[in-house]
Amino acid sequence: MRVAITGMGCLCAAGGTLPQCMATLFRGHRAPALPRRFSTSHSDPYPVFEVPDFEESPDLLRTSAMGLAAAREALKDAGLDEDALKGLRVGVCVGTTMGSTLNDESFCRAFRRGETPDLEPMARIRRSNPAEVIARTFGFRGPCQTIVNACSSGTDALGIGADWIEAGLCDVVIAGGADELGRVTYSGFISMKIADNTPCKPFDLNRKGLNLGEGAAMLVLQSETSRRGRARGYLEGYGSACDAYHQTAPHPEGLGLKRALRQALGSVPVEDVAFVNVHGTGTPDNDKVEGRVLSELMPAVPFLSTKGYTGHTLGAAGAIEAAFTVACLEEGRIPPSVGFDTPDPDVGICPVADITPIRSHRALSQSLAFGGNNAVVLLAKGERP
Repeated sequence: MRVAITGMGCLCAAGGTLPQCMATLFRGHRAPALPRRFSTSHSDPYPVFEVPDFEESPDLLRTSAMGLAAAREALKDAGLDEDALKGLRVGVCVGTTMGSTLNDESFCRAFRRGETPDLEPMARIRRSNPAEVIARTFGFRGPCQTIVNACSSGTDALGIGADWIEAGLCDVVIAGGADELGRVTYSGFISMKIADNTPCKPFDLNRKGLNLGEGAAMLVLQSETSRRGRARGYLEGYGSACDAYHQTAPHPEGLGLKRALRQALGSVPVEDVAFVNVHGTGTPDNDKVEGRVLSELMPAVPFLSTKGYTGHTLGAAGAIEAAFTVACLEEGRIPPSVGFDTPDPDVGICPVADITPIRSHRALSQSLAFGGNNAVVLLAKGERP
């Protein structure tokens, strides 16, 4: 597999565009705060990473509006306007988790009180399928799919989109992920006791759990026959495997993750990997399993978690982290894994604590998800402008 990445767009708590996000990462800056868009009765407040100053759409759910904004940035970055796309087979593949399935709370409360609420909120949900919104807005007529595979959804969407290119179904695919913060997910992760009431600390000895975040990222994937400009990067491998061990916990030996990593690498030797952008949620089990797998399979390869900057953006996480990974390959360096301070002997390996130069042109981005789902993409540096 070798599919060109010609454009990228991203928005999350780290910034409203991909360049803004990367500047934030290399400054080592993060600013989790209490939720502003909703309130809860939790006595112990839990910080989140909200997208600041995002203009809401009256017609779409926040998830789909963020996905559309990221798609616009990615298409502009790729230099693809309406004329350039004319005659091309363009598909859309978007990963999400809860973003487009949350019912409207006001509608549901009114319905349960025996009232007859206006059905517009339900119509808004129906017209907010993330992939369909992008396809409808730009008039794309190729394959259109929304992937809901827990927190590996964004990575899976990239791999599936690349498969469409490889199979000759599409000339161009807009692939990525989008997810918004909401009261249901916020309360749900707190109830599972895997949320941290302080800024998250991936791989740190004193980590207590994750902080939730929101955002979106889209990558423009193109066949070599359809692209006319430069490739910012390449998607060279995709692996997906489920260990089916537990509803929420990864297999203690990381069996599914190992299979997904090997699938993504294919015949590429570990020595060719510059770094790994790990899932790195800050939860005790996730970080321990990821650390042990990396310690066994690629102990000399630097790694980092970017969730200390973005929070865990659920279905958007894999796409956001893939965009960060390609941008880091372009820059020839990776930012510090913010939140890490004290090594955990039970993990046996540490993320980078400072800005670190890289020398190879390939990197891995991996996602671990509820249900034992694991997804990994192998990404490569593109051409110089």
